[in-house]
Amino acid sequence: MNVSVNLENDVDLAQHKIVAKNVQVYYGEKHAIKDVNINIQPCSVTAFIGPSGCGKSTFLRTLNRMNDTIDICRVEGNISIDGENIYDPRVDPVQLRAKVGMVFQKPNPFPKSIYENVAYGPRIHGLTRTKAELDEVVSASLQKAGLWNEVKDRLDEGGTGLSGGQQQRLCIARAIAVSPEVILMDEPCSALDPIATAKVEELIDELRSNYTIVIVTHSMQQAARVSQRTAFFHLGNLVEEGATQDIFTNPQDKRTQDYITGRFG
Repeated sequence: MNVSVNLENDVDLAQHKIVAKNVQVYYGEKHAIKDVNINIQPCSVTAFIGPSGCGKSTFLRTLNRMNDTIDICRVEGNISIDGENIYDPRVDPVQLRAKVGMVFQKPNPFPKSIYENVAYGPRIHGLTRTKAELDEVVSASLQKAGLWNEVKDRLDEGGTGLSGGQQQRLCIARAIAVSPEVILMDEPCSALDPIATAKVEELIDELRSNYTIVIVTHSMQQAARVSQRTAFFHLGNLVEEGATQDIFTNPQDKRTQDYITGRFG
C-alpha cells in the first residue's frame, strides 16, 4: 500500500468532519478513483450513488484506510478527519478504524455470542475497566442499534442465529460499541428484506444526531430517504455532490440526470 499525502491548512478542515482533496486511487495500473474532492458534514448522512463499478465503495474505503489491506492499492491526495491527516505515518490504522467504524454489505457477525460480538471491540481497545462497565457498553450499544428489546434475554446465544436484519443491526451495535465518530456503511441493506431495510433506515436516521454517516447504496430511493447530501460517482469520477433534494430534482450534470432518470446504470 503506497500513499502520497500532502495536507494543507484550510478553513474547510474546521467546518467539516471529513475533507478529501484531489484523491486518486490506483489498483496497480488501473486508475480507479480520479481526482475526487468532497467535504462531509458532521452529524449528517451522505449517500454515495452510481452504477456498479463506478468507484463509490472504493472511495468509501479510503476514509478508514481499508484499502491498506490490498497490496496493489495506492492512494494519493489529502484526506483529513477533524483536521488530522488520516494517512500520516503516525496514525495507527487500528485506532482510526475505531474512530471510523464500518458496516458491510453482508451482515458479518463473529461466530460468538450476541454479547461477545458487541463486547469484542471495547475489550481489545481497553475502553472498559470492569465487567459492569462492559455490560453497560453492550446494553447501550444494542439499545442504540434498536436491538436490545429483541435480544436482551438471549445475549449468550450465537449472533449468527439471528435473522439477517437483526444480524445487520448487531453489526451496527458492534461498530457503535467503540464510540466511533464516523460510521461507513457499504450497501448495508442490499441483503435484507423490505421490513428489515426499513428498520435499518430508521436506525440510520436516529444515529445521525450523534454520528457522521456515509452510506454507499445502489438504491436511489434509499439515498433520497436517508441522506441529507448525495454524491454521484461515474467511472471513478465524482460527477456531482450536493443537497440530496437538489441532486434528485435539479441535477447540474447531464450524467447525473441520465442516471437518476434511468437512462443508464
